Amino acid sequence: MDFTQSPPSKSLSLGFLSHSSVVTAPNGSKNDRGSKIVDDSISFQIDSTIEEMAHPLSSIPLQLMDQQTEDHHNCQEENSNKEKRESEKVEEEKDVEEFRFWGHSMCLKRKRDCDSASSTSSSPAKSLRGPSDELELRRNAVRAWGNQSLRVADSDVFEIMEKEKMRQYRGIELIASENFVCKAVMEALGSHLTNKYSEGMPRSRYYGGNQYIDEIEILCCERALTAFGLDSESWGVNVQPYSCTSANFAVYTGLLLPGDRIMGLDTPSGGNTSHGCYLPNGRKVSGASIFFESLSYKVNPQTGYIDYDKLEEKVVDFRPKILICGGSSYPREWDYARFRQIADKCGAVLLCDMAQISGLIAAKECISPFEFCDIVTSTTHKSLRGPRGGIIFYRKGPKPRKRGMLLNQGEGSDRYDFEEKINFAVFPALQGGPHNNHIAALAIALKQVATPEYKAYMQQVKKNAQALASAILRRNCRLVTGGTDNHLLLWDLRNLGLTGKNFEKVCEMCHITLNKVTIFDDNGNLTPGGVRIGTPAMTSRGCLEADFEMMADFLLRAVQIASSVQREHGKVPKSFLKGLESSKEIVELRTRVESFASRFALPGFDI
Repeated sequence: MDFTQSPPSKSLSLGFLSHSSVVTAPNGSKNDRGSKIVDDSISFQIDSTIEEMAHPLSSIPLQLMDQQTEDHHNCQEENSNKEKRESEKVEEEKDVEEFRFWGHSMCLKRKRDCDSASSTSSSPAKSLRGPSDELELRRNAVRAWGNQSLRVADSDVFEIMEKEKMRQYRGIELIASENFVCKAVMEALGSHLTNKYSEGMPRSRYYGGNQYIDEIEILCCERALTAFGLDSESWGVNVQPYSCTSANFAVYTGLLLPGDRIMGLDTPSGGNTSHGCYLPNGRKVSGASIFFESLSYKVNPQTGYIDYDKLEEKVVDFRPKILICGGSSYPREWDYARFRQIADKCGAVLLCDMAQISGLIAAKECISPFEFCDIVTSTTHKSLRGPRGGIIFYRKGPKPRKRGMLLNQGEGSDRYDFEEKINFAVFPALQGGPHNNHIAALAIALKQVATPEYKAYMQQVKKNAQALASAILRRNCRLVTGGTDNHLLLWDLRNLGLTGKNFEKVCEMCHITLNKVTIFDDNGNLTPGGVRIGTPAMTSRGCLEADFEMMADFLLRAVQIASSVQREHGKVPKSFLKGLESSKEIVELRTRVESFASRFALPGFDI
């Protein structure tokens, strides 16, 4: 363009402004709409003077790029940085136009849309994108991380979990406190219920949006009472504890003061550490012994049975505020009526921890503690075949006259007040929000517990335990108490010259899992010479009495291998393990075990 000629009339007029002067149009009029420009640059303003135009021309923003006559040194400086800004200049040159104005050679650049601060979009594609497109982009971004399978999202964890699944499938599970859950329980555990926070009790939550969570927990409580044949007028239940240890500690916290006394079965006698536990050096192992004063009663070392006469003597002398029956490794029935008599002699609350045998009790295959006990706790994942967690049953309503002076009931009180104290101890005293996925899974398991099929399952668990016990005894081995009344048995390995620890390791390397236990010798001293074996898990996989006879053969073969390695390498764990690693007999037995176990289904999986 060349603006050296005079502009035609009734056309366009261009104003010229140097530094901070006022814009002057060619017709001589002054316009103060110009803005001050620094660094000796020049600005322009183009106005339409055609009065006949119905639609005046819109102004075009122009930018002075170069003033060759007065800013020659700026061009030189620009050239010195040419290499650094070459890519930018290529784009700029597309929009630059050179012209002469009143004898001056000048460059003008039209502003791009993307350079304007007031631009509503950064690209033509974006400006054309509608609200629905933006929403879909956001939805896809959420799906990208939120809808990935475990295999895709974390292949490392997936591979480890697959290995564990195959270990369970190919192995023989004889740990008495383990079981296999059904697919429905696993689906609930891995569900969207884990997203919801629901601190508090049903219909009394700290957060909103819990109407359906309330329905699930109320249903779970109703099913828990039904599973054990309890009247809701006389019994209440809390299904929020994370474990039976948490459940037991909630009972202590709700009913006791720090330093109050409790009494439970000695851990080496088959009790649980949550009932109070000290090491031989006096160290307190569990919170029950740290925050409360605990004293244990023991089994008769010769018979393996609880000595109720000595128990009564201890209770009368120690006068615990809570007396606990139930344990982790006791293969015989509990005399709850005798416990009730002993507890009443000192006004103690009678608590039963039925964690190991709760499924047998629900199926009426073991004596029920509910007739005699004030509070009953349990795990939910052992013989109940549910998710991992705890549960607390407590009496409510009027009390029998003979129990009118029980702990924390107040003098002359004729009603139980466990409910408020226990619920408050669970939350907010000890726990945060309940695990709603666990509670839903427990509701599913408890529905199954009330069915005839589950009763038949528990009957088979007992038959299998009896068959395994008989098979072991026939091979001149010893069992604590000589047998079992429930789902577990204690194998005394001392006459075989083995420790429970070494035998446990041999079995593990052969893909048989069980756990070592301490037992009393004939002189009343503790020895790590036993293992605990249970039948619920393999019964869940469909094993019957003949299958447990075969398992007994595997266990006796493991005894032979352990004895052989021990004779050659000694009992010291390090050298014993070294001997196992080079044993061909281990490989042979493992192959037999895997072949046997793989014949049975694994609940929840189609393998």
